[in-house]
Amino acid sequence: MDSGMIGKIDKAKRYAQERKRFRFNKFDVVFHGDNNDHAISFDSGVFKCDCDFFTTHHHCGHSMALEILLEDTLPEIVEA
Repeated sequence: MDSGMIGKIDKAKRYAQERKRFRFNKFDVVFHGDNNDHAISFDSGVFKCDCDFFTTHHHCGHSMALEILLEDTLPEIVEA
């Protein structure tokens, strides 16, 4: 491996530790829940989950787990 690539790998590892460098704007995730898989999406500050609880509360354990996991990497969450 050449020295240029070694430098890039070291830089990537440093960047990965600096979570505030990242800002997720849109994504889709499959969440493996205790009973079922759930489809979760995030777009422009808005979460959506296909679970029944989310339908009535606009938050659920699945979406909140992603908020915790991605802390400092999401734009401001839009409240429904």
